[in-house]
Amino acid sequence: MTRKKLDGTGSVGRQQVLKADMQPIIGKHVYGNLYGCDPKALADERLIERLVREAVGIARATLMEVKTWKVEGVKGGVSVLALITESHIAIHTWPEYRYATVDVFTCGDHSDPKAAFEHIVRSLKPEWVVQHYADRSSVTTAAWRPGEEYADKGRGITGKRG
Repeated sequence: MTRKKLDGTGSVGRQQVLKADMQPIIGKHVYGNLYGCDPKALADERLIERLVREAVGIARATLMEVKTWKVEGVKGGVSVLALITESHIAIHTWPEYRYATVDVFTCGDHSDPKAAFEHIVRSLKPEWVVQHYADRSSVTTAAWRPGEEYADKGRGITGKRG
């Protein structure tokens, strides 16, 4: 992945500096794939909706609306999307493949998408999980460089940004 710093006009240059009275946008995106889940659980639309609603509370988010739908047939499954004031929480399932994707994106210091993601994982009991984190904030820290190891102990996240 290539990252370029942009100035206020969108041209390549230095990163835009916030005015002294502006607060940065804090965006936290935890998403991943769950493999080897119980197909009956993945096909249960009510269960998946309940998990998403619980995850909203665990993330300390504000629920706006929940949409659910079920697709029958080959590659069918359940999808549940919670629109939250802070952004969204979604689960998409493919019971035939014992596979689900989970997406928790929140904005604000108060939210905890990692806890919401972990609640969903514990509930669906996959055999294995691939979890990702993306910093979706309006500014990055001066100490960070692409490809370097990082640790955000406040959010309990470690890894390598690339």
